[in-house]
Amino acid sequence: MNPKTPGTSLVILAKAPKPGFAKTRLIPQLGANGAAQLATQLLNHTVSVACSTHFEMIDLCITPCPPDPLFKTISSAENLTLSCQTDGDLGQRMSAAFFKHLERTPKVLLIGTDAPGVTAGMLHEASRLLDTHDAVFIPALDGGYTLIGLRKHHPSLFSNIPWSTASVMAATRTALKKAKLSWAEMTPLPDIDEPQDLVHLPGDWTQ
Repeated sequence: MNPKTPGTSLVILAKAPKPGFAKTRLIPQLGANGAAQLATQLLNHTVSVACSTHFEMIDLCITPCPPDPLFKTISSAENLTLSCQTDGDLGQRMSAAFFKHLERTPKVLLIGTDAPGVTAGMLHEASRLLDTHDAVFIPALDGGYTLIGLRKHHPSLFSNIPWSTASVMAATRTALKKAKLSWAEMTPLPDIDEPQDLVHLPGDWTQ
């Protein structure tokens, strides 16, 4: 059994991959069931990559709660825990996750399930960058970000941000500068939100 890597927690924000609930912007292209199937594939892939890092804690932070039966098999992974997302917008939910985990571990990374290009190596590199920066990001090609990592809880990074727009990363940079925080940005990655993003899926994935 591989030892856990101390000092870093990884949070995965995830929706239950149910038809009409997850990946709704892909329904016009894939149908409700097809979008849910892709959401399941993205979720399983993300959890597999996350668990392979052997970080100190991996928290699958889910909605809705109580946990949907679809999460039961996933939650049996070796170093994975399940928790419930708080109420509020995306920023409030991310802020709450950082507040919770930074009380337990010195470095926290947070990702979603939308970027299948994120690798275990990238997650370890993000953790290392937090040794010398206040924050770390993997920007998304659409103007958002696919990963954020922090050493301290900074609520200002999650308020007054235009979530689900092309201005998320730009607004976050402004907040970082205002808070006088240092940060690192890794190579941007595509995430899978809109029909045109489907070209970025791994070649061996079925749609």
